[in-house]
Amino acid sequence: MSTVILTGLPVPGSPLADGLRSLGFDVRPAAGPEETAEVLAGVPADQRVAVVDSAFVGHVHALRLALTDPRFDACAVTGAFAVRPAARAALDKAAALPAEGDGPYADRLAAAVEAAGTTVQHPELGTLVAAVPTTDAERAAADAAVAAVDDEAVRLRTAVKSRDGFFTTFFISPYSRYIARWCARRGLTPNQVTTASLITALIAAGCAATGERGGYIAAGVLLLVSFVLDCTDGQLARYSLQYSTMGAWLDATFDRAKEYSFYAGLALGAARNGDDVWALALGAMILMTCRHVVDFAFNEANHDATANTSPTAALSDKLDSVGWTVWVRRMIILPIGERWAMIAVLTAATTPRIVFYALLIGCAFGALYTTAGRVLRSLTRRAKRTDRAAQALADLADSGPVAELAGRVVGRMAPGAGIAAAVIGSVALLWTAWAYEFGARQVIIAAVFYAVLAGAAVARPLKGALDWLVPPVFRAAEYTTVLILAAKADVPGALPAAFGLVAAVAYHHYDTVYRIRGGSGAPPRWLVWTIGGHDGRVLLTVVLAAVLATRAADFPVALTALAVFVALVVLVESIRFWVSSGAPAVHDEGEPA
Repeated sequence: MSTVILTGLPVPGSPLADGLRSLGFDVRPAAGPEETAEVLAGVPADQRVAVVDSAFVGHVHALRLALTDPRFDACAVTGAFAVRPAARAALDKAAALPAEGDGPYADRLAAAVEAAGTTVQHPELGTLVAAVPTTDAERAAADAAVAAVDDEAVRLRTAVKSRDGFFTTFFISPYSRYIARWCARRGLTPNQVTTASLITALIAAGCAATGERGGYIAAGVLLLVSFVLDCTDGQLARYSLQYSTMGAWLDATFDRAKEYSFYAGLALGAARNGDDVWALALGAMILMTCRHVVDFAFNEANHDATANTSPTAALSDKLDSVGWTVWVRRMIILPIGERWAMIAVLTAATTPRIVFYALLIGCAFGALYTTAGRVLRSLTRRAKRTDRAAQALADLADSGPVAELAGRVVGRMAPGAGIAAAVIGSVALLWTAWAYEFGARQVIIAAVFYAVLAGAAVARPLKGALDWLVPPVFRAAEYTTVLILAAKADVPGALPAAFGLVAAVAYHHYDTVYRIRGGSGAPPRWLVWTIGGHDGRVLLTVVLAAVLATRAADFPVALTALAVFVALVVLVESIRFWVSSGAPAVHDEGEPA
């Protein structure tokens, strides 16, 4: 139970106490600062506690934003201040100080807590009202301002993500927000809606796997339904302020699971009709995963960089000031809304092969567009990256024991190798895997060379202008090597097994991203070492290919065994972490995936 302390003399006829109770607070009165401190001392330290001026006039949603948002340890609007247990000690110290100064006591407490070093969030209220009038005339004006604004309409409007794609903004959000409200009024949680979206997408994938036209049409419709639910879960979280670290993780990882499962369903459906598109499905998954890693790595490298400006960024901001260019630039990168709509329509109307061709072409263009812009920004800005950013990039690199050992030895001889070493090693590996026959010893030599240069690339802090490209280069090298070897094996089951292996490893990489985003750091080193790191997995895969060169039919079995091992280790530790995580609540408001 959360507690709110109403300070000051009660105002006859005020609905404030009832509004606070509707938000789930136990309301306790306190005549002044001294009595507030006494009441505060009686509230358990593990509870959320708030101090609200009894003369407060405003919308209930303004209080909801200030007092119930789980993402912030301390949050305040005029006349209302709340802290979670992590900031409770700071509030106790502030309440023990002499009550000096003017203005609402809640505001003075918030200022004292912030001055002592605790960050206090001040939510943007827009047209919502939060005031503490001191005269009858001011109270009448504040009441009129409250009556003039429908806080439920504001709550619905702000439930929609502020930055989203064209399709989502104009074809989904106008009605999905009402579905979110319906869910909230029936006590459904965002995680339940997220799970419903996943189940719907998996059923869609099953329909696609039938290989029949009716199944494809049903798959397209269900995929769109799944996307509506995918939008609804985030809007429900914003509408009811039900944010959580686990919720953000589920939302992100389920999105990938839904999309990649649908790829597999399309490939199975095509196989039923004699068309093998597993290489295209795996290529699409590799392209999407690498594109996401580019996004994650660039943002991690630059979000806290100093002197973080460039002419390219200025041009981008200028283009965003012209209304129509904003939507064009959002659409051409094929964000999740446009992408899923395209997949759904093409699945219903065409064949899996056409779906994958369109997906590969569209996503490749979007990836080239966004990556080129980020490269130009990185080369033209004079950003100084922090140690935290460099560590995040090193964690995203996912280096295993072989690369770490090589880094200690070779890194001293190649200071600042960074992206150059990563690109050289990756290109050499991929060219060799492509040029030589399945199981050739030259590929093993190239893999060793790759592991050595991978160690050199991360031996020093990744603070170079383009060092944020190191993690996506490693992802492309590892995943594409698996694709090439499976294709060259040319035996039934090799490409589906490779799809499963890349999916398991990709889950690990997405899990790493969201741990970093949640402020919990990367997965433990024992986990990375157990599954080999990207360098160890590449070496193991090429060695398996060499050992099984004369028994290529066994290669799918080896890939499947490796995929199962990686999936079990990663999933068990990941689920354990997220279920018991003490990370702060987060909600992803970044660019559309």
